[in-house]
Amino acid sequence: MAVSSFDAAGARITIFRALLQTVAKHGRKRIAFEDPERKPVSYGNLVLGALVLGRKLAAMTGAREHVGVLLPNMQGMGVTLFALLAYGRVPAMLNFTAGVRNLKAAGELAQLKTILTSRRFVDQGKLDEEIAALGEGRQVVYLEDVRKQITSLDKALGALMSLVPGLAHRQHEAGPDDPAVILFTSGTEGKPKGVVLSHANIVSNARQVFAHAAGAISERDVFMNPLPAFHSFGLTAGMMVPLLHGMKVVLYPSPLHYKQVPKLIRETKATFLLATDTFLQGYARAADADDLSSVRYVVAGAERVKPETRRMWEPYGTTILEGYGCTECSPVLAVNTPAAIRDATVGKLLPSIEAKLEPVEGIHEGGRLTVRGPNVMLGYLDAEQPGRVVPPEGGWHDTGDIVVLDDGFVAIRGRAKRFAKLGGEMVSLAAVESMIAKIWPDQNHVVVGLPDARKGEQLVLVTEKPDADRAALQEAAKAEGFPELWVPRAILVTQAIPVLGNGKIDYGSTRELAASRRSLL
Repeated sequence: MAVSSFDAAGARITIFRALLQTVAKHGRKRIAFEDPERKPVSYGNLVLGALVLGRKLAAMTGAREHVGVLLPNMQGMGVTLFALLAYGRVPAMLNFTAGVRNLKAAGELAQLKTILTSRRFVDQGKLDEEIAALGEGRQVVYLEDVRKQITSLDKALGALMSLVPGLAHRQHEAGPDDPAVILFTSGTEGKPKGVVLSHANIVSNARQVFAHAAGAISERDVFMNPLPAFHSFGLTAGMMVPLLHGMKVVLYPSPLHYKQVPKLIRETKATFLLATDTFLQGYARAADADDLSSVRYVVAGAERVKPETRRMWEPYGTTILEGYGCTECSPVLAVNTPAAIRDATVGKLLPSIEAKLEPVEGIHEGGRLTVRGPNVMLGYLDAEQPGRVVPPEGGWHDTGDIVVLDDGFVAIRGRAKRFAKLGGEMVSLAAVESMIAKIWPDQNHVVVGLPDARKGEQLVLVTEKPDADRAALQEAAKAEGFPELWVPRAILVTQAIPVLGNGKIDYGSTRELAASRRSLL
């Protein structure tokens, strides 16, 4: 049924056109956005604001120009995003938590000439150093200044344009297969890349998700999205899926505000929440009674949901649905639904996604997942040839994940790069982490592989458990029937395991931490 309800041909439109279709179906008065300032924006005003602001921004930028967007997850960001899309500009969503070095690299890779930001955001976020670095040789445009330039005539013209918006901006409009946004990979496994997603990629993924979850989700739902739009999960799953289907999206600028997010959930009566396991634990611990009781479903991605997390959410009657994806796939590839859910999996693949498993040496179950579908990216920005996009060969994207497919359900065994070769045998670091989580479920743990002269590699456990002891771990693993090979040779206790701004574990920094303290292990 999910396959039949997803219209691949109908999804081949621009994002702004898809928004106009939503407005035509659900009406201009329906609420589109809300944020902590509690001044809701209707769908009609979202279109109006995008056309008025977009016309101003179009005068400052060139056709099809890549425009850097450095803004928090608030209504202003949403309006700015659609303003650029309406006029054929390509937003490059900048990760303001990435640091000066990575931001500069992103600006160069995407050939940015213009950076859009907010004075208030820069001041509150103490981002002066980042703006100074990004502003070298580029124009920095503050939205407060643009708003001051908007006249009554601009607003009147925008109101007229919004009556027939398709005609008003047609000369600027992009095509379905043109670049829509540029996102930068988190860099958990290496140097970040610039991922170019088309309009059809994002509209397709939004509609694939909606078709896949038919019956569990409706236009009456309220989506709470505290995840940043510079991350594909926050952009597509958290904003485009609900927004292009007539729902209200509640935006919040930081998923790390564990006390404030639950309060806003209660105030807005949010029914859906998007988060990672780390954030879910934080919200459950900080929430007051009934703060989270309106949440019917949580869609969790980026990391495995721990049994302890599920126990923490049980009192609210909330169902936690694990999903899976990657930036290159817009990002959603699979997700559990109330009608099709299986433990220890990330759900079934979305409609219209083809999958094949490539064999991996030393791996006897499953294989390396490669996918093709309407949501697979246009390609990566070519660092060697600026302006060139390198497409995936034959439309197939190698996810780099080792998975098992069983009756359509996807079970992740680990990243191909997150395997260690011990005495000639391939050992999944994720599997070892799962073993340790069963033994010590109340803390966070990461296992890394470091070079070893005798065995090729050795396993090192980086853990937040203050009294972690190898002998105790070894004894517990043996009692549970886990192989001796899986027990890390060394343990490093740390107060907090490094995480990225999007909630994912920063495996690169964790490995560097273990390597830097190797002599002490």
